Amino acid sequence: MTDTDTGKTTDTDTTTATPATDPAPADRTPAAPVAFPQDRTCPYHPPAAYAPLRATRPLTRVTLFDGRQAWLVTGHTAARRLLADQRLSSDRSRDGFPVTSARLAGVRGRKAALVGVDDPEHRTQRRMVLPEFTLRRAAALRPHIRRIVGERLDTMIAGGPPADLVSAFALPVPSMVICALLGVPYADHEFFEEQSRRLLRGPLPADTVDARDRLEAYLGELIDRKRREPGDGLLDDLVRRQRNEGRTDREQLVAFAVVLLVAGHETTANMISLGTYTLLTNPGRLAELRAEPGLLPDAVEELMRVLSIADGLLRMAVEDIEVDGQIIRAGEGVVFSTSVINRDESVYPDPDALDWHRPARHHVAFGFGIHQCLGQNLARAELEIALHALFERLPTLRLAAPADEIPFKPGDTVQGMLELPVTW
Repeated sequence: MTDTDTGKTTDTDTTTATPATDPAPADRTPAAPVAFPQDRTCPYHPPAAYAPLRATRPLTRVTLFDGRQAWLVTGHTAARRLLADQRLSSDRSRDGFPVTSARLAGVRGRKAALVGVDDPEHRTQRRMVLPEFTLRRAAALRPHIRRIVGERLDTMIAGGPPADLVSAFALPVPSMVICALLGVPYADHEFFEEQSRRLLRGPLPADTVDARDRLEAYLGELIDRKRREPGDGLLDDLVRRQRNEGRTDREQLVAFAVVLLVAGHETTANMISLGTYTLLTNPGRLAELRAEPGLLPDAVEELMRVLSIADGLLRMAVEDIEVDGQIIRAGEGVVFSTSVINRDESVYPDPDALDWHRPARHHVAFGFGIHQCLGQNLARAELEIALHALFERLPTLRLAAPADEIPFKPGDTVQGMLELPVTW
């Protein structure tokens, strides 16, 4: 975990040591709005500068990268209520919609299927793809996921230690799964993984715009080929559906493809790598999992709560909304800090500790309401299978570098490890 004074990571178990971000005293309020987002000092704890936000729940003001202020939701009960409130819009094309980095501002006007639209359009779009992401569908995919996980581990083990777990395992597993589901050639994975990286991390706004352009061009050409000769995959099904309805909306299909492809591999890859790092640096909790493998589904939920890799869900108020005596005015930006919300001590006692026995399934790591993550069932299946196989096949797995020297991602993108050197 992260030492609160030095910011260094130690091998001390988080359940017995001082939390990296101690809850602030009840009377501690920020003298000025805290900047959001900020970088973490430990990859699995919120930034230390967010500590005052934990004392000002459920709502406070923060300053975004461009100097604009927005409301930050930090309370668990308020978050679930507001995420289900249709007076908050997800439409990124609205004037004044909040953005958390210059990179994201550069692509704010691009059409964003599912995550960037409101009902009734959102409801229509979600129904088009929902059958591929049900719990039953995720269960049916488990044998396929196990084969992929086993093959990737075979390859990594054959290469011999040490290895970078991100490039050898955490990234290819969800990439292969989502490619098979969508009907995207995995042979092109290096291209779309690189463009996804540039889209989400830049580093410059021009990189983000160029990456979005390249992804849209690639997926547009792929959809054109599928129109001529449909195959097996969700994108092929969407092409056939449009044909049967007598319409052609290439832009919509491309927008679907971008969101599903990028989100389908990037988020799960980060959870696998960061989840592995967290377990390796919390040996007591890992030993408990090894002794009781049946705890793994609950452990996955707890890891998603604690890690909260998608920190900073964005909305905009279209009407005035009252929250515990505060008024969010129409036109104001609203940001949800999942890393703070998921550590609300009124809901999760000792929230900074990993506890496989706590009921954590009501976390908001997948969001909540109509925009709750479409792929959550698939993500859970991939995480359970990947982590189980990884620690079963490699019982001596350990970090191949000092924990505090392993680089992780900045705060303005999906959280995770840039690389994860391991040995066994």
